[in-house]
Amino acid sequence: GVAGCVGAAPTAVDPLAAVKETADRTMYEVKAHKSELEVNPGAIYGLVEEYVLPHFDFELISRYVLGKHWRGASPEQRVQFIEQFRTLMVRTYAHALLNYSDQEIKYLPLRMDADGKRAAVDTLVRQAGAPDIPIEYRLRLEQDGVWRVYDVVIDGVSLVSNYRTSFSGHIRRMGLDGLIAWLDERNRQSAQ
Repeated sequence: GVAGCVGAAPTAVDPLAAVKETADRTMYEVKAHKSELEVNPGAIYGLVEEYVLPHFDFELISRYVLGKHWRGASPEQRVQFIEQFRTLMVRTYAHALLNYSDQEIKYLPLRMDADGKRAAVDTLVRQAGAPDIPIEYRLRLEQDGVWRVYDVVIDGVSLVSNYRTSFSGHIRRMGLDGLIAWLDERNRQSAQ
């Protein structure tokens, strides 16, 4: 329960409960801070950092997104890429949350891999007068016993493969350092 629960440290609950708990808690916080967010939309970043990000594995996502380019990247490039990509994700997620207005989320039965280490949580976001949006969260059970998200599939489009396609184009044109610099620039612009 919520009693005695400080912060939003991920717990080793099952993947469906983990996704539902995170979504419920985040929506609760967004609603609770609605008037503050109308005056200062930037405050949403703090909410995303605290309640959403601990449930994502950014190193694994970055490895998948960079694909073959991850292997050739230096440790420093990897750290820089993860940091910029994480910031991009915070901004994207925050933007979606600011546009949130009481949509209902329906949770479908959990799908688990045979080895019990990977799972998919299917949800439907119901909007008044519009078709449901299917969102699938793919999670992995990590060493610390916590389920974390490594891909999100929105309306049939995988976040990881989407970014992999667009980023590999950038890397071909300007190299990995060029991509990192471009992400840094974009993140700075959206922070203003």
